[in-house]
Amino acid sequence: MARPFLSIEAENIIKRYQDLLSDLGKTVELFGFYRQKIWGAANLLAEQETLKVLQKVPVEELNTIKGGIRTKTLRDNNFCTMADFYTTSVHNIASIHGISQDAAYTIKRITDGIIEKTKKEVKVKLNIDNKTKEASKLVTEIFIYKTSLPLIEACHEFIHHHQREIEYSVANLKPFTKSLKWFFASKIKKSLALQAFSSLSKLEDSEYLRQLKANLYEINKIGRSQSIDAWEDFSKNPSVYISLLEEITPGLLGIDDPIYGLPEDLSREIQEQSFFPEGLLCNLRRYQEWGVKYILHQENVLLGDEMGLGKTIQAIAAMVSLRNTGATHFMVVCPASIVTNWCREITKHSLLRATKIHGNDRKQDLKSWVSGGGVAVTTYETTKHLLLIPTFKFSLLIVDEAHFIKNPEAQRTVNTLSLGEHAERKLFMTGTALENRVDEMITLMGMLQPRIATQVQNIAYMSSAPLFRERIAPVYYRRKREDVLTELPELIINEEFCSMSTIEESIYEEAVLSKQYSKARQVSWTCDDLNDSSKANRLREIVEQAEAEDRKVIVFSFFLETIRKVSEFLGDRCMNPINGSVSPQRRQEIIDEFDEAPPGAVLVAQIQSGGTGLNIQAATVVVICEPQFKPSIENQAISRAYRMNQTRNVLVYRLLCENTVDEKITEMLKQKQAVFDAFADSSSAADHTVKVDNNTFGNIIKDEIDRINEKREGTMIRYFLDDLSPKET
Repeated sequence: MARPFLSIEAENIIKRYQDLLSDLGKTVELFGFYRQKIWGAANLLAEQETLKVLQKVPVEELNTIKGGIRTKTLRDNNFCTMADFYTTSVHNIASIHGISQDAAYTIKRITDGIIEKTKKEVKVKLNIDNKTKEASKLVTEIFIYKTSLPLIEACHEFIHHHQREIEYSVANLKPFTKSLKWFFASKIKKSLALQAFSSLSKLEDSEYLRQLKANLYEINKIGRSQSIDAWEDFSKNPSVYISLLEEITPGLLGIDDPIYGLPEDLSREIQEQSFFPEGLLCNLRRYQEWGVKYILHQENVLLGDEMGLGKTIQAIAAMVSLRNTGATHFMVVCPASIVTNWCREITKHSLLRATKIHGNDRKQDLKSWVSGGGVAVTTYETTKHLLLIPTFKFSLLIVDEAHFIKNPEAQRTVNTLSLGEHAERKLFMTGTALENRVDEMITLMGMLQPRIATQVQNIAYMSSAPLFRERIAPVYYRRKREDVLTELPELIINEEFCSMSTIEESIYEEAVLSKQYSKARQVSWTCDDLNDSSKANRLREIVEQAEAEDRKVIVFSFFLETIRKVSEFLGDRCMNPINGSVSPQRRQEIIDEFDEAPPGAVLVAQIQSGGTGLNIQAATVVVICEPQFKPSIENQAISRAYRMNQTRNVLVYRLLCENTVDEKITEMLKQKQAVFDAFADSSSAADHTVKVDNNTFGNIIKDEIDRINEKREGTMIRYFLDDLSPKET
């Protein structure tokens, strides 16, 4: 048999594969190496944060723990704060004239205790406005690990599937790297060598291996990443960075309770609960995944996390996991003002199909959901129209703002619970703290797990005691923001899409058709009675929830008429409004009054006036009544509350209405921002590029006129056909 390859060809291909396997092995080892570098950078940042705190603790603090220490002598020798003792030894302290060996041991023992206590109390934060050398190092290491991870996994997968095959082929081919070996080899060995050379050549020419080699090059390139790339990525995906930090350096962020307040026995069960996130289009924080497992394991629960912690995301993730194990139907019942928001969040964060069941087409929409599955999203008011056959079952009923059904006698409570009889699981959600409304809490728990509600009825008077909290843990779970969000992002922005009532829709359409531009922009706020306004009702809910969490609210609008109406609607909660006619001195007086006001207080301001030059740190909830033509105006307004020395996360709510100029302005600004981000030079002024001018808004109005006319024509045709008898049709 003639040899089809040269000895040098065999030698070269073997060498290439040996080098490849070596490179792949080294790349896979980067997984542990990069994690170790993150751990080191994180601890270095923690060390720096610890030193910052210790620099504020004077050496005189030693005498508050043990009297008689010669602190003046220490200070004269440059031991002025606790930070100066961080790395010093007993020998160094004892070498100071006037400090005995025994005193040095005492000083070292006390300072070490203070240092260790400080280390445990320090919470590492990543802040895009505080890019220290240590923080930049940590963010860069996470960026390198995060970006390289899928490439490393691809290398690992190749080794797992092909290494043994390659080594087998190399072993069969290697004898024939010597010219004479071929002539004395058996037919079997020659055949195996031919197969080996062919197999290695075919794999080497494959697109799979070419891509893998490209991955190796890309990993080397990623390893040289700069902090500027890392910070930019961090600003877009902060939750991913924080989740990785929680995973690699547990406790470093100050979250040293891995079971988030649950009893140990229950937490062990929750820990073992399976969660299947395939089809979830967002990253969960560790506490959120824990909440999802709690929901799945306990089946009938009340999730009471503070607002801003992502209850909606946890609910969606629970539905996704159930969908991955065979469930097909889910239902959400919520206030009318957030139906649209729920539909958008479901579509944005999962592959689940959302069906809005609300309004004139509710009967047909219900039928579609029953036959097609997905998530039905409906309102408390609509529940009375949702009649399901007794044998129909669905997997999970989610009741948002569950305090709406606190009255067992109310019709919406009866209707909601009637739907619950068809559900295999029930999840109630409310951000309102129920600890101070124990009767309401027990009532809601009774709808979920009656046995537990009965057990705690007699100890309701001790609702703040550990025993009570332990008893209700299987059904009521609440995390506070300071317990789980000890790091940035501290600015949480929510787009709140409100569903317009028939009254609002009619007023809005008339404003558009008559080209009343100003009135068209004041979507929902032009109702004569703001009780008919979906935005106003959502605002009231936000204010009430803020009060329950000891927060204050600032409301911004461009329009004086909206400011007047909001002030009247919220009544005594409001300070005097701030607008362009209020003098700077009076503005500050109003803000001082707001600072002294109790939780739930509201400051209403014209966005051009209250959005610049003022410090309104007392507000930790910001509501923007309508989208502005220039995002910079909104950003300036938000920065009045979200600024240095703000001690609480700031929650921003942009109130928007679907199928209105609100939606079109928002989408257009996002598109312009995306184009700017892609092509603009970093030194350019985005303010001049990203905005909606009057001509653009005129075009938006034209599009809206066409849409409304088309909708009305379609409605008239439908009504006409509905009026015809079957014979006439």
